[in-house]
Amino acid sequence: MSNEKAYLEMVWVMTAKRPDGRIIWTDHGTNLVVTEGLNYLISTDIPAATLYIGLTDGSPTPAAGDTMASHVGWTEITAYDEAARQAWGQGAASGGVTTNAVAATFTASGATTVGGGFLTTVATKGGTTGTLFSVKAATEGNRSLVAADTLDVTISLTVSSS
Repeated sequence: MSNEKAYLEMVWVMTAKRPDGRIIWTDHGTNLVVTEGLNYLISTDIPAATLYIGLTDGSPTPAAGDTMASHVGWTEITAYDEAARQAWGQGAASGGVTTNAVAATFTASGATTVGGGFLTTVATKGGTTGTLFSVKAATEGNRSLVAADTLDVTISLTVSSS
């Protein structure tokens, strides 16, 4: 009898820039896919632009039991110019990998500290409804942004046999 397993990994790349385009910091690493997100994955065909990227405050502590309504280890940052969370907009899967072809961009509306990010099914900035898919604490720790800095976020989802 064969024992087949699947492995799921999401890699985030966050790149912060000054208005002149100069890169001020980057963060690259994997995240926690929460239980609610795993349930969503196996019960739903995830079409493009149905997951939205949000940002977390400093020093987030993601937990497997986190949901959009209850996540005591982190708070959403809303200090950015865009009216809503940015769509992930993942492309077609190839070789077990899908990614957003165009980075989601956030423009800081003032001084703020970014500690990570999350994916959810609802675009409402600061909202507590919808399904939380995943949460990521920044690999490099908390990072600062000031007004007019931009933060580009690219997320790749890989599913493979283990």
